[in-house]
Amino acid sequence: MSNDPTTPVPAPVPVPDSPFRAEPGDRDLAPQFVLPLVVRIERAAPPPRTDALETAARAVLVMLADERSTGDGEWARAMRDWQDARIRKVVRRARGAEWRRAEALPGITVTGKTAEVRVFPPVPLDGWPKDLARLQVSGTDLDDPEPPVGADLSAPVLWMNPDLEMSAGKAMAQAGHGAQLAWWELSDAERAAWRDAGFPLSVRAADPARWPGLTTGGLPVVRDAGFTEIAPGSCTVVADHPALRR
Repeated sequence: MSNDPTTPVPAPVPVPDSPFRAEPGDRDLAPQFVLPLVVRIERAAPPPRTDALETAARAVLVMLADERSTGDGEWARAMRDWQDARIRKVVRRARGAEWRRAEALPGITVTGKTAEVRVFPPVPLDGWPKDLARLQVSGTDLDDPEPPVGADLSAPVLWMNPDLEMSAGKAMAQAGHGAQLAWWELSDAERAAWRDAGFPLSVRAADPARWPGLTTGGLPVVRDAGFTEIAPGSCTVVADHPALRR
């Protein structure tokens, strides 16, 4: 899995010191926080890659929508501090006793078809709980035993760049960024409808012929800061929510 400081741009109002910027800006002067995600990968039964990506994206949305993350909720201050700085997510892996220790910490476990991802409130970059800090970032990768079926275009789709090779952890973080960008762009009513439906979404590699049009069609685009795995400024994900289609 990959330590992923990719930096999506908050909506609806662009700001000069955008978290997309690779160059230092005011956001770098703020205390830096990270959103931890832990994926359960048991040695005998790892989840399919696409299921893990989709579950990670939903986990980010569940955290953003949770009442503890907003207003005067117990996680609200950490969520605000995280979003005021660089928008960072780190995906780590756990199995067995490691997973049980992670589940004992405050957070939310989101389950996909077989994947399990636990998301935690943001923590300082240098202030990870010890039971999360000891988990591995790199290591086991994930594959799809069978090619995923076509995406349901009536629901949100997070289109991944077909020309980039990313580890499972990097791709999970990128999918989470894409889901977050879509969430920021939606109205309160659209957010509530998505939440009430259980955050349906698909993560799929885009058709290479369609990718240039997706990145220039007005939909939210995640660009990588280039700190890990891929070149700075790379477009990694397009968040294609039906409510945002022009």
